[in-house]
Amino acid sequence: MVQAQTQLNWEKTARQKYETMIVKIPLFHRAIAKKVVDKKAVMNAQERGSPLIEESDIVRAFFSEVPFTFYSLMIRLLDDVGFDYKKYEPK
Repeated sequence: MVQAQTQLNWEKTARQKYETMIVKIPLFHRAIAKKVVDKKAVMNAQERGSPLIEESDIVRAFFSEVPFTFYSLMIRLLDDVGFDYKKYEPK
């Protein structure tokens, strides 16, 4: 298992989109979404061997960590904030 390091840098535009998206998530789910996506995005960057969390790391984290029940909301929010998510959608 990959240990998540919390001191990676975030690509500025990707971070801004992510923060905008987090604010749009319903309050009841916001804290848990932020916790799991933050952790998984760091792990995704580390698995790529990168010291920088990029848009792809964030989008992949949402797809792998957010329950399918919230898929349509997640897609709408990814689109609303300008994430290029389609190439990362699970097949």
